Amino acid sequence: MKMVFLALAAGVAAVPAAVAAQTQGVYMPVEGTRLDVVATGESTRVPDIATVSAAVVTEAPTARAALAENNRQMRAVFDALRSARIEERDIQTAQINLNARYDYSDRSEPRLLGYTATNRLSIRFREIERSGAIIDALVGQGVNQINGPSLSVDEPEATLDEARRDAIRKARERAELYASAAGMRVARIVAISESGAAQPPMPMARMAMANADMEESLQIAPGEQRLTATVSVTFELE
Repeated sequence: MKMVFLALAAGVAAVPAAVAAQTQGVYMPVEGTRLDVVATGESTRVPDIATVSAAVVTEAPTARAALAENNRQMRAVFDALRSARIEERDIQTAQINLNARYDYSDRSEPRLLGYTATNRLSIRFREIERSGAIIDALVGQGVNQINGPSLSVDEPEATLDEARRDAIRKARERAELYASAAGMRVARIVAISESGAAQPPMPMARMAMANADMEESLQIAPGEQRLTATVSVTFELE
């Protein structure tokens, strides 16, 4: 029977022997028919991390006054976060801006109206069920811009491993299907490689507000997140 060789990795030169043993070309004989299958497995989890972008935006006639007022309100925001037991590692300054505001209604020359200062934080909530009430408290302390939340799984590896097992199972089932259709059988797996494992960005969760007076706490629905892993598997059919 004619031999078909599969190159698994390209050879490299001028590397230590221990490294070369792992990276140089390895050729594995495939005596039967070669079948390459790409499969994506998945696993789902309820997100346990919510990340919100929260900003304090202030305006004043001068740059110094805009920054001073912004700093005053931000101190209250940080106090509120500490009171809510949000850890320092979960609070990060994302952006600080100071911009002049102009009136362009008179086409002859823009007129300076004042300055706008923005201080934006990225805040991570490890208890999603508490995040709505904490956001309410931040709004009460001066936060006037909120974006998010972005939801994710804090420790995704165990979930990704489930997705990897699912991908291998799907690849094997698909190989069995092709082999059966061709009047053959799967002899063995020749090679496996992972094309990628991912925790895709979660669509924005619904942030429902009862009314403008904030009589009820903001509600965040975590939903469910799908994590995926893609593998390429080479089979030998006979």
